[in-house]
Amino acid sequence: MATFQVVTEQHGELNCWRISSDRAELLIAQQGAQVLSYQQVGEPPLLWLSDQAIFRQGKSVRAGVPVCWPWFGNLQRNPEAVQAMYQGTPAPAHGLARTRDWKLLGIKEVGETLRIEFELPEARGDLPGWPHDVELKLVVEMGADLTLSLTSRNMGNTPVTISQALHSYFAVSDVRQTRVEGVDGLGYIETLANWEQRQQQGALMFAGETDRIYLNTPQTLSIVDPHWNRRITLASSGSRSAVIWNPWTERAKELADMADDGWQRMLCIETANVWDDLVELKPGASHSLGVQIGCENI
Repeated sequence: MATFQVVTEQHGELNCWRISSDRAELLIAQQGAQVLSYQQVGEPPLLWLSDQAIFRQGKSVRAGVPVCWPWFGNLQRNPEAVQAMYQGTPAPAHGLARTRDWKLLGIKEVGETLRIEFELPEARGDLPGWPHDVELKLVVEMGADLTLSLTSRNMGNTPVTISQALHSYFAVSDVRQTRVEGVDGLGYIETLANWEQRQQQGALMFAGETDRIYLNTPQTLSIVDPHWNRRITLASSGSRSAVIWNPWTERAKELADMADDGWQRMLCIETANVWDDLVELKPGASHSLGVQIGCENI
């Protein structure tokens, strides 16, 4: 039987919980219900926490798994149906959920797994500029793997259209020696070249700034890290798109919450509903976006 310990911590301005078991340790913030770090005992971190992370209210932490909702990225780059949902100005990048305090509904053991459940009460019609009634919950399950599931249920009387992502930062030994498998043959949007549509050939290797939206993605992608002798597997659900991002040298220097060489130790693969992979919720309908993160030796 797994045993868990939960400790309340303050990191800068943010309330957090550190959850430990005999197998792993998880740090999660109340703001954004954001997983900040995750590490299995005796192993390098699976999720990356920036050395220069800023723990400030109203600012998403450069770490872990920020929740991007009810839109992803720049709202003006989203389909019109997503843009039409928002009536405020200006529109913050990656939506409204990642910088607001969520309500912790409970932490309980289910067999060998610890289940942590959050809700964003403001999504029930109280988000500024976004006057829709959606029940929004995030469930984090910590067991042999780490699983996150974001569920949106339309409680209103009119349809709601969203884009979203679990914006996961993965820790790697050196991104230049790392590859992503599962993308061979996929179409993608090259955002760094005027949003051209291109096709991936082979596994994805990294030799410069990368910011791509992959379309019609398979259920499983993986990060192969030869130096750390491991494969990180991402098994997604409720998603047909993924965003892969690394800022590389020049972009990293522009980020106050990332060391100049921090780009070498991280890689984002964001399980998403973006581009034409939107979520359209009729009244009463619900949708769950999920990712199960595992790790194995190679």
